[in-house]
Amino acid sequence: MSIEDVTGAFLRSIDIHTVLPQRDPFVMVGTLVHWEPGSSTTETRVRADNLFVENGVFSSCGLLENIAQTCAARIGFYNRYILGQDVQIGYIGAIRDYVVTGQAPVGSLLTTTVDVLEEVFGMTLAVARVCCDGVPIAGCRVKLAIKDREG
Repeated sequence: MSIEDVTGAFLRSIDIHTVLPQRDPFVMVGTLVHWEPGSSTTETRVRADNLFVENGVFSSCGLLENIAQTCAARIGFYNRYILGQDVQIGYIGAIRDYVVTGQAPVGSLLTTTVDVLEEVFGMTLAVARVCCDGVPIAGCRVKLAIKDREG
């Protein structure tokens, strides 16, 4: 597949598990809805049975994991569907300026976008934001590293 072939309809049709190293019940994103080399967006409906739901609200730790998995979905999609390779494991090197300004109750739709600022020496610097039903509720800067392929 070429980068030019990526469309929202195609993205919505893929199983998110094919682009993530995480497995249930620790999957915190539902659908990859936008992808390009420097950006990705996921959507997730907050469910009552989610591990990070406390008192009917998705926790701030859950929001951070949702951001991390949106980063993983960007890399995973590229590896699986553009390069035709296995999904690589990534690591969070740092989180900066993490701010939560709202809550995400059960049933709400989270839209999380990660935009790459810079990729240097195997590290990716990005900015992330989470919206709940269209209202911004969290954001941060994140530094990521991807595990080298073995072999």
